[in-house]
Amino acid sequence: MEKLNSGTLYKENTEREIAHGRLARKLAAEGAVLLKNEEMLPLDISTPVALFGSGAGKTVKGGTGSGDVNNRKNISIYEGLKDTGATVTSTGWIEDYQKRYEHARNSWKEKILADAEGTDNPFDAYAKNPFLLPEGRDIVPEDIEGAYAAIYVISRLSGEGNDRHLAEGDYYLSKKEQADIMYLNNENIPVVLILNTGAQIEIAGILQEAACIKAVLSIALPGQEGGHAAADILFGRQMPGGRLSSTWAMHYKDYPAAESFGYLDGNLATDEYRDGIYVGYRYFDSFGVKPLFPFGYGLSYTSFSIGFEEVQITETGIEVIVTVENTGRYYPGREVVQVYITPPQTGIAKEYQRLAGFVKTDMLFPGDMHRLSIKIEQKQLASFSEQMNAWVIENGKYGIWTGSNSRSLKLVALLDVEETVLLEHTSNICKSSLAFKDPGMAEFARNKNSEWLTLAEEQKLPVLTFKPHKEEKRIIQTPVAKEQPAEELLPLLHGKCTLDKSMFGSSGTLAPGSAGETSVITDGQDRLCVVMADGPAGLRLQQSYEKDKTTGEIYCAGVLGSLENGFLEEIDHHENTDTYYQYCTAFPTGTVLAQTWDTVLLEEFGKAIAKEMEEFHIGIWLAPGMNIQRNPLCGRNFEYYSEDPLLSGVIAAAVTDGVQSSGKCGVTIKHFACNNQEDNRMSVNACISGRTLREIYLRGFEIAVKKSQPAAIMTSYNCINGVHAANSKDICTTVARGEWGFEGVFISDWNT
Repeated sequence: MEKLNSGTLYKENTEREIAHGRLARKLAAEGAVLLKNEEMLPLDISTPVALFGSGAGKTVKGGTGSGDVNNRKNISIYEGLKDTGATVTSTGWIEDYQKRYEHARNSWKEKILADAEGTDNPFDAYAKNPFLLPEGRDIVPEDIEGAYAAIYVISRLSGEGNDRHLAEGDYYLSKKEQADIMYLNNENIPVVLILNTGAQIEIAGILQEAACIKAVLSIALPGQEGGHAAADILFGRQMPGGRLSSTWAMHYKDYPAAESFGYLDGNLATDEYRDGIYVGYRYFDSFGVKPLFPFGYGLSYTSFSIGFEEVQITETGIEVIVTVENTGRYYPGREVVQVYITPPQTGIAKEYQRLAGFVKTDMLFPGDMHRLSIKIEQKQLASFSEQMNAWVIENGKYGIWTGSNSRSLKLVALLDVEETVLLEHTSNICKSSLAFKDPGMAEFARNKNSEWLTLAEEQKLPVLTFKPHKEEKRIIQTPVAKEQPAEELLPLLHGKCTLDKSMFGSSGTLAPGSAGETSVITDGQDRLCVVMADGPAGLRLQQSYEKDKTTGEIYCAGVLGSLENGFLEEIDHHENTDTYYQYCTAFPTGTVLAQTWDTVLLEEFGKAIAKEMEEFHIGIWLAPGMNIQRNPLCGRNFEYYSEDPLLSGVIAAAVTDGVQSSGKCGVTIKHFACNNQEDNRMSVNACISGRTLREIYLRGFEIAVKKSQPAAIMTSYNCINGVHAANSKDICTTVARGEWGFEGVFISDWNT
């Protein structure tokens, strides 16, 4: 069977690239979060602006490592402003920074190549030497002459194999960044702060100190069209549509796992999940810790009013009906309606509130009103009982709240559960001999519970009797493969796999730059070769490769050559060859996608991924990444969706539905499970209770499996209570297959 060539012989921009570039631009804008706006934005296109910061001319599109995409071109914020027609007064500063940047990159390249020489895995040299963005020169009066406002872009790089640092220039602002902003403050120049970072950084201090900061826009890591999307928002051509998918703390110490994260406690071998179920807003809202920006938060250029109509009991749970009106005068916009449940603070210790459902409106113009429905499954009311090894809905009153973020909610109704109901009995998995206990019931949450019960009585809010029902376990019957002679099947069972013949290659040649392919022992057996490509911001392939016209031999780049758009390792050119081009789209990273809160748009994104997979003959996409954003220092948070398992699971399901809708492509949800630090990721032992594991770190995967049946699940490198995830029968067989009905394949992460 003749193997198809991946890519095209034509180097020019294709119609697919142009169309997907437009989608990437839309996703970046819908996932950008406006955090502050003191009547500063949108700007008038006729007013000159000054532009500074490490991300001004070198905007970071995504993270490093396997999550990177070797796309054709990235649009910086400077280019986005120029393309929009804006006047930028600080071109001298930007040109000077370009020279500093190129010098720093070349020095970094030399370091990588030196460390990689003679090593078995050059990727380790890359992962252990992250590129550090250089500082720019001092701002001078000429840079801001004639400028109405200054735009200051704070950028951060992070990636696979390395966690972030609790240091200046990473989690904290550098001294240079602080000095630049205070210089602008002293010059009385209004500042728009743009955050081009993969996760949270600490800005509470500078917001308090620098009164000049009138607006803050987080674009996170926005993909190849980030500069255009930022300019669209700055000048009002596109409305900021994002809402935070993780809480931003006032100070790092406010995070529940702050002191024990990774290297901070001096113990990289063991990660004790002492925070239990209290992750993100579950902690902040249960213990009364004020965040800088709460979960689900985001501003618009207009205002909205959310009205409550009714709650209905359904066969599977409840349905909340609301209305949303654009109450502003000038701008259209979209609102995200979020529904939270406050469980009774009796029995099992519970968080104060949890996200139960959400919906994003269509574009509403001033005066427009839409009626919306949010369906909530009964399991969102349940807690996991370790004593009974079961999901239960305990008796008591459950509050239903609607609003626009976890700190802007209105109590609208109560559910009265008269008797405790066991929803689902499960197996006792990943047994632990923890030396610590999960946090107990929060006194703050208990007091708040009493307050809202009194409020509900005073306001005579509707109380609905809710009778949960036991959930039936799905019976999965996998079809038997067609009859084949034993002599064909036995080699697949044993005896034919050797060191030079394995089912999976370490890297792909059919689509050069891909992660691997099932090519070696399946050749000649009438079985399709499955090519796998990294994600989750697109497909990571080599930009180009050569193929011998006579022999058909393919010349691929090495490990380093497939990273950083080929910057680290030049490809040797050969005679008598054709050059094929594989320009994939660098979409926004996972966090930006989740911040859209838009399942319809994300299904469209998934379909775009599938189109590129088919174009380059990719069968399995090694994405979405859906680990919980437990701590902002995790180096790979940008790949993941949220601190909340429901949001993570629903977003992953939407993307999966899009990718798999054609029936030709499959996804791999990863990393299963508890991959929450990158340092020592190959062997760190996650010590975790059964309840925390199920409610927080497995729940998103469960939702994705049950909603969309992904083709594959990739296990994580780490151990869970002493057992490597890839070897864990408990999570792979007992839970995923036995309890959730997962029908796909398991893939261990590379070199596990």
